[in-house]
Amino acid sequence: MAADTSGTPAVALASPLRELGLRAKRASRQLATASSATKDAALEAAAIELEAAQAPILAANELDLERSEAQGAAPTVLDRLRLDPRRLAAMAAGLRAVAGLPDPVGEVVEGWVRPNGLRVRRVRVPLGVVGIVYENRPNVTSDAAALCLKSGNAAFLRGSAGALESNRAIAAALRAGIEKAGLPADAVVLVEDARRETVAEFVKLRGIIDCLVPRGGPGLVSVVLEEATVPYVVDGDGNCHVYVDASADLDMAEAIVVNAKTQRPSVCNAAETLLVHRAVATTFLPRVAAALEGVELVGDEATREVLPQVGVATEEDFAREFLALRLAVAVVDDLDGAIEHVTRYSTGHSEAIITSDLSSANRFVNEVDAAAVLVNASTRFVDGSELGLGAEIGISTQKLHARGPMGLRELTSLKYVIEGDGQVRT
Repeated sequence: MAADTSGTPAVALASPLRELGLRAKRASRQLATASSATKDAALEAAAIELEAAQAPILAANELDLERSEAQGAAPTVLDRLRLDPRRLAAMAAGLRAVAGLPDPVGEVVEGWVRPNGLRVRRVRVPLGVVGIVYENRPNVTSDAAALCLKSGNAAFLRGSAGALESNRAIAAALRAGIEKAGLPADAVVLVEDARRETVAEFVKLRGIIDCLVPRGGPGLVSVVLEEATVPYVVDGDGNCHVYVDASADLDMAEAIVVNAKTQRPSVCNAAETLLVHRAVATTFLPRVAAALEGVELVGDEATREVLPQVGVATEEDFAREFLALRLAVAVVDDLDGAIEHVTRYSTGHSEAIITSDLSSANRFVNEVDAAAVLVNASTRFVDGSELGLGAEIGISTQKLHARGPMGLRELTSLKYVIEGDGQVRT
């Protein structure tokens, strides 16, 4: 056993990965007590360093893109991987946006006084080390670091091999800024060993990683579900539905469906299935099909009676997250049929109804079980920054301990603080 003078329980340093984790663990203790002003200064310094490093970051990203293209990566994968000056500027803006948010650490959630005079408070505290495993999304490196730092946690990052050069360059800039502000550079620790075997070891770092967030496809999530020995919050698939009700404003419905599917089809809050009430199907389907230029439509039998040119939708199509310009379409008899379809196929991410009927909207909101339910709005709004949370570390599709976009509060736990003046239990 190796001694660790930081106060971390002695653990066997069996691998470089564990040593990296211990560095993050030590940094997390300093972050937990850092002032809001210090954390905000570190985020501003990190944003400045990120902007100053634009050229090397974009050059590193180009290497990743060239390698991925040579390996035959799909266009949606390349889109998630690609950085440009606009996306890099958005990452820096995200760091500053998080700096401007209220600090959740130390917030008193509730408090009360017992009859014996004991004063009880529940206070928000950092989780400690947040481990994030993610695929081909270099912006996650920046977003995760920002949210973890502001909430007093160390970010322990394991990105994909496909984005390794980009992640290295981004992490280097972030670490430089954080250190200039007087906080430990190991507030952000990047695992540069991108072999598949490291994921299996990473998710077993019990005693080091306090909360794990996997951000990736079914394969990655499956590894976490089957092998993780640390607590985790699953950032799951987004098989998102838009239901156009009989009373829907069809101009509004068309605009929302087009936005939900095409604004950025490669992300988890893009729509994957369109449900249309039978009463408006013959009117709405032809116009929305024309508006969805470049989108491959596959439909059920009722859809193909109206749109005979579209392909046949299979059971797999309705159950699938396409992350591409492909949309499954079904005609339903009524609101019950829409809710039944969503219940059967939804992954619990984001579900939307377009309707002018308040009772239909209320039923959909109350009966659909998902992290986010939208009324007359695009599913693309289910995003931390769009909902005022700043950046997000993921969108949880489970129910404990967080659900939906995970912002700062979701990266904290609660501590009971109990104060007395000599009380003893009798």
